[in-house]
Amino acid sequence: MSESARPAVLGQNQYGKAETRVVRITRDGAVHHLKDLSVSVALSGRMEEVHLRGSNTHVLTTDTTKNTVFAFAKQHGIASAEEFGILLARHFVSSQSAISTARIRIEEYAWERVDAPGCGTARHSFVRSGQETRTAQITFDGERLEIVAGLKGLVVLNSTGSEFHGYIKDRYTTLKETTDRVLATEVNARWRYGRTDADWDACYRGTRELLLHAFAETYSYSLQQTLYAMGSRVIGQRPEVEEIRLSLPNKHHFLVDLAPFGLKNDNEVYYVADRPYGLIEATVLREGAEPGIPVDLTNL
Repeated sequence: MSESARPAVLGQNQYGKAETRVVRITRDGAVHHLKDLSVSVALSGRMEEVHLRGSNTHVLTTDTTKNTVFAFAKQHGIASAEEFGILLARHFVSSQSAISTARIRIEEYAWERVDAPGCGTARHSFVRSGQETRTAQITFDGERLEIVAGLKGLVVLNSTGSEFHGYIKDRYTTLKETTDRVLATEVNARWRYGRTDADWDACYRGTRELLLHAFAETYSYSLQQTLYAMGSRVIGQRPEVEEIRLSLPNKHHFLVDLAPFGLKNDNEVYYVADRPYGLIEATVLREGAEPGIPVDLTNL
């Protein structure tokens, strides 16, 4: 038999659901604890029938693996990424005779509590650890010097203290009103200084802190309201800042429907949808501020 005539054979294979984003909130009275994971499940075993003949007899659907992640988050909590992964891997192998190996890959996203003067160490406000990037834009037209500073990628979350209702409803509206939701966003901000000499590091730290404090301390009825509270806090307490532009994508957290599994989801288990997303943008200016050199503050 020639080399080209040799029959094809099935090699190593696996299947599963990749990057299931699950957020588990444990509500210890007024103090909330947050676990944020991306879980990828890969299963392998006796899968020749589905590959060679299209028979799904031994196939546990990838949608089922996703649902198992959510259900386990509710039933067992998430003590650690490792322990959660062990529970899942053992479950898939022990519950399905056709599955001989389960590989669980987990990324955990770390959050820190916001330390805000108005509420001490916030009990339900968090900032994603070590994610943001500091930015600066310097413009000189031969006479005037202008400094625009900023940050991008500062991810924050309130696990309660946010409502959304009373909005326009038409024949295409499906969003349900809520009086208790997770409010999460990625803060992208640029602010223009009204002076050309300052302790820039201190200015940056102070502005960043004010943005975080306002987010944590504002009881929110809309992300627009929160945006204005953040911008006006900076204008009110940083006299060197003349205007600030904020771009806040709404990082939607939706409650998982656990009823099909006989479980009640009491604002504990969420899935994160990254697209499409609401995008809220506005500029907050100091009243009577002198206009600066024409600078694009919108390209955040």
